[in-house]
Amino acid sequence: MDSSNDIFLSIVIVAENQCQTLEQTLRATGDAANRCSQDHEIVVVENGSEDGSVELLKSLCSDDGIPNLQVYVLTKKTESDIAAWAGVANALDDYVAVINPMNDDIESLPSMLTVAMGEVDVVFAANSNTATTSIPYRVASSLFGALVSRLLGIDINSEMPFYRVLSRRVVNYMLEHSESGLAYRWLPAFSGFNKASITYNTKVQPARRGLIREVDRGIRMLVSSTAGPMRIVTLLSFFGAVMNLLSSGYVIGEALFKEDVAAGWVTLSLQQSGMFSLISLVLLILGEYILHMVQLATNAPSYYIANEYTSARITRRSRLNVEAISTVDGLTHDLDHFATGHHDH
Repeated sequence: MDSSNDIFLSIVIVAENQCQTLEQTLRATGDAANRCSQDHEIVVVENGSEDGSVELLKSLCSDDGIPNLQVYVLTKKTESDIAAWAGVANALDDYVAVINPMNDDIESLPSMLTVAMGEVDVVFAANSNTATTSIPYRVASSLFGALVSRLLGIDINSEMPFYRVLSRRVVNYMLEHSESGLAYRWLPAFSGFNKASITYNTKVQPARRGLIREVDRGIRMLVSSTAGPMRIVTLLSFFGAVMNLLSSGYVIGEALFKEDVAAGWVTLSLQQSGMFSLISLVLLILGEYILHMVQLATNAPSYYIANEYTSARITRRSRLNVEAISTVDGLTHDLDHFATGHHDH
């Protein structure tokens, strides 16, 4: 794809303690954007870094810095999905690309944008060079993937990667969603828009993922996206009630038809332990829903921008100024010609 495409492109990057490589990443992003479109902006969401990234980004917005740079500094560190949504919600252009430079390769962006311009609203890109994970993580990931596929009809490997290109229609649709920050990862694939998935291979080695953190995020994603977990609660409650009745009937039968009533003590003990196990599962899922409802009830925003910096050089503005001058000159010429012709007449 060459730079003659008449589209506006926003590239959203979540920066978190990447001061050593951030400038190089942004310059590479600018080069890739120039190959994709005539006009672009690079939206950087600074997500609670403590390594001087804010000062670096502020300096990169100067006259001799990086053009078309828009920086949003969050007040505190938040989830990468919510930080990415902060950038997407403030992006201005026709297409929005979201990338994690620590895990994804910006060089695959032109091919993604080519697919997106073929009447595809969402393009997902997954790096085939996956991160090293433990056996428990892979087991939990497989179970979670099966659950998401069953409840939402989404393949977490091909339709929920962080790296994606969204059309303006999808962004506008997500802006109408009351929980866009929490729903950022799954909503584009679930919304029914035309979507495509590509796989690329790069030398970029994704960062290792923690099992506890991913389990926590996965639970909250399911709780916020579907009523499936609550349906599990009702099924467990129904199953517990039925088993309780059957166990009670068995205990009664032991008491009526056997002389040694003490055998019922074992059955009662098993029944009690089983019921407590089911109650624990029910309370766990209910607790997740209660936490989710409390978060919604507070009406607190999922993110808040503390500072905002804009590049001193915006190529779009200079191009618009040239066009405006040309238009004014042309209008002046037409008026002079009209006045001269009218006078001669």
